[in-house]
Amino acid sequence: MKEKTIDYVLRATWISIAKMYNEEASKEGSTMATGFALLSIDPENGTPSTSLGPKMGMEATSLSRTLKTMEEKGLITRKKSPTDGRSVLIYLTEFGKEMRDYSKKVVLTFDEAVKKEIPEEDLQKFLEVAYKIMDLIASKKIYKE
Repeated sequence: MKEKTIDYVLRATWISIAKMYNEEASKEGSTMATGFALLSIDPENGTPSTSLGPKMGMEATSLSRTLKTMEEKGLITRKKSPTDGRSVLIYLTEFGKEMRDYSKKVVLTFDEAVKKEIPEEDLQKFLEVAYKIMDLIASKKIYKE
């Protein structure tokens, strides 16, 4: 294709970012998905397992696999909710909190590098366009039901 479509550029960019994050995570024996999960879990109060999937945009099966691996590596523990016996809360272990800090550092390093290279007004316009695209999708304005 002579002209790249918007979705191509977004997808190719995200694939590059994901590859970069996975390379960094692998230095600590981890993955991008694990890092994202660590950042999505409240480090003080835990997070209901049912809210993690929507928060991360992950399917239940993938999330279950990720959480199982995280539990096996000693990053998280699961406990029944004290207010709702049917609900399970995910808590970070001390090791999980350390790895969460590492994941946060990786994300902030990327953020700072981009901000150094791209003028503030360009970044603001990019974010504005990205949020408009997300709104178009969420409001079902592209493909009517």
